[in-house]
Amino acid sequence: MLQQILRDMYIDPELLAELNEEQKQILFYKMREEQLRRWKEREEKARMEEAMLRKTARRKQSNGKHVQWLRGKDGEVWVWVMGEAPGDKPYEQISEELIAERARQQAQKEAEELWRQKEAEITKKFRDAMAQEKARIVAEKWKIEIEDRKAAKLEEEKIQEELKKREEEERQKGEEQIRQQEEIRAKELYLSLKQAQQHSQHSDDDQEWEEQLRRSKAADEERSHKARRARDEYRRQSLRAIQKGRVAGLSNLFQGTSLNNDQEIKLNNNSASPLLNIWERPSRPFSRDVIIRWFKEEQIPRRAGFERNTNRIAQWFHGIISRQEAEELLMNKSEGTFLVRVSEKIWGYALSYRQQSGFKHFLVDASGDFYSFLGVDPNRHATLTDLIDFHKEETITSSGGELLLEPCGQQKNPPDYSPLFE
Repeated sequence: MLQQILRDMYIDPELLAELNEEQKQILFYKMREEQLRRWKEREEKARMEEAMLRKTARRKQSNGKHVQWLRGKDGEVWVWVMGEAPGDKPYEQISEELIAERARQQAQKEAEELWRQKEAEITKKFRDAMAQEKARIVAEKWKIEIEDRKAAKLEEEKIQEELKKREEEERQKGEEQIRQQEEIRAKELYLSLKQAQQHSQHSDDDQEWEEQLRRSKAADEERSHKARRARDEYRRQSLRAIQKGRVAGLSNLFQGTSLNNDQEIKLNNNSASPLLNIWERPSRPFSRDVIIRWFKEEQIPRRAGFERNTNRIAQWFHGIISRQEAEELLMNKSEGTFLVRVSEKIWGYALSYRQQSGFKHFLVDASGDFYSFLGVDPNRHATLTDLIDFHKEETITSSGGELLLEPCGQQKNPPDYSPLFE
């Protein structure tokens, strides 16, 4: 299963959900190692192809058209750097002129907007004043005799001239204020843009790069730490397993085990398939019927779920039950209580474990000719019972310290594993 995941570089989301956090981290580390291996392989292949192309190109150039670089007096390839050739402005001067032009354009744009607002205010102010004055004259003067209308007209014209003169003075004053503000604003924008450019060149890029580098190094160190801890755990458990003699060749223990007649007939009937109905295991489980057949065809002959040296079903063994059902069975149990259920996600099992603060679930890969935890315990066990007995004395993970202390039995009658042995 692990080899298939690394080959495809993909894990089904439902299968990923079955893994605990440490299993996910180890699986990520292994996938990352595989990515690096493939990348190095591609880089080496690309390098060789590029060398071959260069060699072929040189061969073709010797027989056909080719590009010849312009060379200077010193015989080297001629290069022109903007701002350094004779007659070019220095780069600093070009930069200064660009910043000054940007500041001037921005200040001019702001000044035009201020002048439009100011002009609208002045026009409205004097238009309203003229209208009010005209209304007053009409109300007061034009109501008198016809002879006084000429005097009223002259007075109105005089007032209008006075108002226009004041309006023109106000406009000139406003234009002068806007011009002064434009000059001040242009200087402020120039200094601001200059400081922003310097700050951006000297601090922003470096600070962002340093922050990204720091986060990347922290993530790499964390993954390296977890991988190193996993390797140490692997060596420790491997050595322990070799000392106990429980990793390789344990199936020999069962060659001398005798079954009673009824049980032996049942096992033989389950393992013997008709010639016309040969079992071919799909790439992954897709129905309960397929899982049941897989268990009967491949697991019963390997005594999966049986106690050692007996014909009884182990107390910790359960059938095809869900994660939620397993947690309900373990809900009121003490820490260290466990059960093993047939998985619906992989060809194998799921070990559900009760810890103090909740539950943990570990996938057991049984797709090959051995049993091992997916991504956690690298040891390969000959039987499912060997794996359980091994972790009654050795922790599953060094960080979690999970020891299998108490099996969780059945609460239903008939047991939930009944369909597997019918």
